[in-house]
Amino acid sequence: MSGPGSMASGAAGSAEGPGPVDGARAPEQALFPPGFSVSEIKNKQRRHFMFLRWKQQQRKEKLANKKKRRKEREALGDKAPPKPVPKTIENQRVYDETTVDPNDEEVAFDESTDEFAPYFNRQTVPKILITTSDRPRGRTVRFCEQLSTIIPNSHVYYRRGLALKRIIPQCISRDFTDLIVINEDRKIPNGLVLSHLPDGPTAHFRMSSVRLRKEIKRKGKEPTEHQPEVILNNFTTRLGHSIGRMFASLFPHDPQFIGRQVATFHNQRDYIFFRFHRYIFKSEKKVGIQELGPRFTLKLRSLQKGTFDSKFGEYEWIHKHREMDTSRRKFHL
Repeated sequence: MSGPGSMASGAAGSAEGPGPVDGARAPEQALFPPGFSVSEIKNKQRRHFMFLRWKQQQRKEKLANKKKRRKEREALGDKAPPKPVPKTIENQRVYDETTVDPNDEEVAFDESTDEFAPYFNRQTVPKILITTSDRPRGRTVRFCEQLSTIIPNSHVYYRRGLALKRIIPQCISRDFTDLIVINEDRKIPNGLVLSHLPDGPTAHFRMSSVRLRKEIKRKGKEPTEHQPEVILNNFTTRLGHSIGRMFASLFPHDPQFIGRQVATFHNQRDYIFFRFHRYIFKSEKKVGIQELGPRFTLKLRSLQKGTFDSKFGEYEWIHKHREMDTSRRKFHL
């Protein structure tokens, strides 16, 4: 009685040369029967060899089907059916009832009366304080310094045993509009707290994939002091809309286009990717971009009403892994 291993080895032998009986090469389709499983082959070298042959056959079949479809479309001409849209996690996203409609009167009313309304009504000018966890290390210090060159009218203060509850009243008295706290673990920045002053809200993010300017390949020259443009992508729900308005309120109203600098907050699958670029128009149709750095990725952990209060604060939203991450197609921002 022959097992799966003997079946696989026999298939490989038929592929390598003519058989002893018929002398004809076996067709490609006969290499791997429908019930074939590479993992059942016991010999490691044979298993690896058969896996490569299987991948090669898969690529050939895919290419052949692609050529066949292209010929059929060319033969049909204008009568050819439209190309099918590939399925992705984004376009298969579970519908969220809180998705924002730009023309919704309720959303417009909420925006006109929320904590960020004075900024969007041009009644306040952003003034940002960037601070750190207690006694920061070198990498966190350099990250804060580079972050201050991106956000105009921002000031860096390194904490030495001073609690946030004591810092916030001092920020309010000195007309700061936002407070950014960079937390670190094992000398690596791993968290960001963004608090809008004086009445909140406060967002807590997990930070990852931090890259300083010297760590970015093909980076451009140092950024200039021009006020950058701001791009916010894919903040579609009510929660995402609030987070997007928090990021927008960090930058001045009127960007200086002569500087050709743009800060991008791109939301994809609830991960917020930050990039800072300089662009140049090479022609009427081509644009070149150059990353200036730094770059990092944020993941929202909680949104709290009011300013920072870890004990008695009221939370609008908290990320609960076991309850909220039941589906890969469910997003919250």
